[in-house]
Amino acid sequence: PLSPAAVVGAGLGGSATAYFLQQHFGPQVQLDVYEAAGVGGRLATVTVNKQQYESRGASIHALSLHMQDFVKILGLKHRREVAGKSAIFSGEHFVLEETDWYLLNLFRLWWHYGISFLRLQMWVEEVMEKFMRIYKYQAHGYAFSSLEELLRSLGGEAFVNMTQRSVAESLLEVGVTQRFVDDVIAAVLRSSYGQSVLVPAFTGAMLLAGAQGSTWAVEGGNKLVCSGLLKLTKANVISARVTGISLHSSEGRALYQVHYESPEGQGSAFYDLVVVTTPLHPSRSNFTFENFDPPIPDFPGAFQPSVTSVVHGYLNSSYFGFPDPKLFPFTSILTTDTPDLFFHAMDNVCPVNISAAFRRKQPQEAAVWRVLSRQPLDRQQLKTLFRSYYSVQVAEWQSQPRYDATKALPPIVLHENLFYLSGVEWVASSMEMIAVAAKNVALLAYNRWHQELDKIDQKDLMHKVKTEL
Repeated sequence: PLSPAAVVGAGLGGSATAYFLQQHFGPQVQLDVYEAAGVGGRLATVTVNKQQYESRGASIHALSLHMQDFVKILGLKHRREVAGKSAIFSGEHFVLEETDWYLLNLFRLWWHYGISFLRLQMWVEEVMEKFMRIYKYQAHGYAFSSLEELLRSLGGEAFVNMTQRSVAESLLEVGVTQRFVDDVIAAVLRSSYGQSVLVPAFTGAMLLAGAQGSTWAVEGGNKLVCSGLLKLTKANVISARVTGISLHSSEGRALYQVHYESPEGQGSAFYDLVVVTTPLHPSRSNFTFENFDPPIPDFPGAFQPSVTSVVHGYLNSSYFGFPDPKLFPFTSILTTDTPDLFFHAMDNVCPVNISAAFRRKQPQEAAVWRVLSRQPLDRQQLKTLFRSYYSVQVAEWQSQPRYDATKALPPIVLHENLFYLSGVEWVASSMEMIAVAAKNVALLAYNRWHQELDKIDQKDLMHKVKTEL
């Protein structure tokens, strides 16, 4: 039997992995979860005026079945939706504005961009429909030993190729116009990833699915999913930074020694199985692997710095062409890829706890805005966006892969029972994608441990699953 297992990182990836490992290996498995910073990882909140706000854009797509499950199992609730309108700003004027009236929005998109809008929807739906097969495969216990195999099982070579070419190229090919790509697609990618239409087509499709479907968030903050899953699995959370893993063998089986630094000093512990859910890129961690032969290779690719500023203040609506702040209608502003625009997106954020009496602030009142940019905003830039402000809280992240810089997808299996989860972000970065990868790693570890090799990297799964039903 598997005795102790270690999970490195207690963000969504780590907590979901711990939960799924226990689901498959059974409640007797001892789980140690190492976390240096705090449970929840990037799903963090900031406090303004005694209220908490998500510090990152944090919406979950309606089709996120694992996330839906977690919320149900943990007895959490969906946060109440507070309506608001978005617009796309070019630095000079709004290229696209949303209205209260849904049909008018469609008509506007149609009028401006003709059939491009429909072609985009069809393209995204086709990708999503194939992606949704993963839930069926996972329900039947099938796992994949590489990201390429996982993609291939869902959409064949076409899906693998979508990680190698840009979203712009794929959309132009299905007849979406350059203008639509420049105005709308660029703005959506900037507002989420701070990146251009050169991100891979698959990454773009997953993101665009979230941008046009209905989305939700967790009442009290999305990070409650992480703490909830760890509590449910009764995992032993160790406050320490893992510095490396060394390989030992006992009775013909691999044994891993996890080395860590905690406030009490340095320590180490031995495990049969280890899953690393924090990024292993040299720019992000100085993680060492010892005694592995062949050695574990370096991880390619770089990360995109991004800055979130949570500002409590009065919007300078005249910068956006509204001299009278009372008339400013938008709660979310996306931007096109214009060289002199210093921010990617900004939105008027609601607290993580929304009471029934809650109402959005009027545009002329002080509100809490979340501004995404590549560099920290200087005083002049803050003055451009806000007439005046009470407070600014800045978080700098290096969380998203720089998508245009890489071609190879990172491995999932680093060694016999040593797995890597974070590589999935090079395919697409969303909460659900991480949950899917966590379930895959747990199934993969289980199937390998019990030598159930007919459950790994199977060809023609659609057919197999149909006949099993």
